[in-house]
Formats: sequence, C-alpha cells, structure tokens
Amino acid sequence: MAKSNKEWLRRHVSDPYVQKAKAQGYRSRAAYKLIELDQREKLLRPGAVVVDLGAAPGSWSQVAVQKTSPGGKVIAVDLLDIAPISGVKVLKGDFREAKLLEALEGARADVVLSDALPNLSGIPNVDQARAADLSHAAIDFCQKALQPRGVLVLKAFHGEAFDEVLQRLKQVFGKVDVRKPGASRGESRETYVVARGIQ
Repeated sequence: MAKSNKEWLRRHVSDPYVQKAKAQGYRSRAAYKLIELDQREKLLRPGAVVVDLGAAPGSWSQVAVQKTSPGGKVIAVDLLDIAPISGVKVLKGDFREAKLLEALEGARADVVLSDALPNLSGIPNVDQARAADLSHAAIDFCQKALQPRGVLVLKAFHGEAFDEVLQRLKQVFGKVDVRKPGASRGESRETYVVARGIQ
C-alpha cells in the first residue's frame, strides 16, 4: 500500500465523523455536512420534495428522509448502485436523463442536493472542468425542476472553474451563499453553495 493511502486510511479510521456515522447508522461521514448545513440554513422540512443528485452511497438521502417525514418525498439518483433506503425512491442513471424529471410526476422539488463528484483523473484542470460540468448540469436541472422558492445545495471546488460556476448561480438564483461545514475536511478544496430563489 502506498504511503499516502496508509496515511489516508489511518486518518479515515480515526476521524470522529467516520466513527459517529458508524455509530448512528449513516453510510458515510458526509451525512454531517448536510446536517450542519440544514441546521444553519433550515433547508429540509416535513412534507418537502427532495432530489439528491449523485447520491451514492446515500447518506444525504438518509438525512433527507428523516427530516422530510412525514409526507416528504426523496428521490436519489446516481450512476453507481445505491442500496435501498426506506422511504427513498432510488434511480440508477445519469441525472441529466429525462427519467429523473419523470420520477417527479409533475411535482417540483423544494430542495435539490448535489454532493456529486466526477470520476477524478488526478489532473487538476481536467478534474476542475469535470466538476464544473456537473455543477452546470445541476443548475440546468434546477431550471426545469426546482420550484421558485426552492433551494439548491451544490458541492463546488475552489479553483479556476469556481468563479464561473458562482457567476452562473448568481445569474439564475436571487440569493447565493458559500458555506464550508465543519465536517468538511480542513485541507479539502470542497465548499458548498446554498442558492435560493430561482429566477
């Protein structure tokens, strides 16, 4: 095993969020990013319709289904397999395909979550471009499926393409805030954008 992999594994195993996720039954430590964002931003409420883009392994959907019941609807979509989650409609495929819109059955989403990550090549500018493409696709989806007072939570990475994604968000949404939850690793370049009031 390469030294960097060993270090990652050691850090991962001793990570308090990883331990907490195991103890509380969440599929990954990412659950706490959404929990923290929700506490701050009041994103999820009972009865809300939530679409989780790039949802695997499903920890954000687990949080969403807890917070939106009773009466909520959570749809999770990913190219990867997602093991069933009680109360969540799981779709396998690309969220840019029409079947996700069809799954909404004419309803509009109150919340669109995108913690999606492209397949990483290790080449920074290629990965930046791929991440930006995913961000733009999530915004495109919101333009078709998010209700006017709805909210988008989007993972984005600081780097060359970040400003361009932020500009587009500001054109499409009335209010755009950048957040870095405590559960996000300090050295990570990831950040989250909370966008409301689609125009």
